[in-house]
Amino acid sequence: MSNDIAIRINEVELRRERFQLGPLTLEVPKGCVTAIVGPNGSGKSSTFRMLLGLIKPDKGELSVLGHSISDHKDTGWKNKIGYVPELFGSHENKLRASDKTDFVRKWYPNWDVNLYREILRMFEVDDSIKLGKMSKGTRRKYEFALVLAHHPELLLLDEPSSGFDPLAWRSMMSFLHNYMNEGERTILMASHIVEEVKRLADYIVFMAQGRILGMYEKDELLSSWHMFYVSGSELVGRNVKSIPGKCTVEDAGGGNLRIVTRQALETEHWCERENIAIVGRQALDLDDILAVLIQQDRQHIRA
Repeated sequence: MSNDIAIRINEVELRRERFQLGPLTLEVPKGCVTAIVGPNGSGKSSTFRMLLGLIKPDKGELSVLGHSISDHKDTGWKNKIGYVPELFGSHENKLRASDKTDFVRKWYPNWDVNLYREILRMFEVDDSIKLGKMSKGTRRKYEFALVLAHHPELLLLDEPSSGFDPLAWRSMMSFLHNYMNEGERTILMASHIVEEVKRLADYIVFMAQGRILGMYEKDELLSSWHMFYVSGSELVGRNVKSIPGKCTVEDAGGGNLRIVTRQALETEHWCERENIAIVGRQALDLDDILAVLIQQDRQHIRA
């Protein structure tokens, strides 16, 4: 297995009565932040749980940090992982946060109490409070301190800033940037917050209805997906199928057409060669790109 891959998912399927996840195939590179973007119910949380061995796939193979999830003989690799789920169970509500910390720290030989206290101070969290008395945001801040205190090599973050106020959000962004600067660490996160993904991610994975729609390098993605507005009359008689990277051609009103493309530069050059004037342009945001990919996926399924 390549040493450059932190997570490998190969033809993985999870079948439930009302939902099927997969088949999923994905490689998450080491030393990078990879963000999974998709609507609720896409299968993001289930994917995280499979990576931790909390649920077993019906088909396929998963490996984390070079270790197969199905190999129960060696679970030492789990000490290298930090996981913050989207939702927390109610079974811990009567437990004081400090009591949970005392229990958890015993499992990690490299537990760093100074870092733990530093993060609690940064977020202004009192760990003497019972977990059930904490707000959603405060509980997430506490769990953030808990998982980072053992210096994990891999962070799995499911909606990491859910419930955060703007100041706490900025502090978390800064801390995660610093975390990534120390050695060859990896983050796989699921987030619906566009600005969070833009600021943190190196790679973006789009996911919907239990399927991966594509994985892209972030900067290349945001620079190459555009909307161009052109005069509809100038496209008459043209072969729109020849437009490079064309995703859709739609009526934009006022006699203009809107071309959505994943190859902005090539589309611009095509318009120049065809003497078609571009009257407007706009870069697509992540939400727009996801919507186009979902539409194309549905068309592919119907076809």
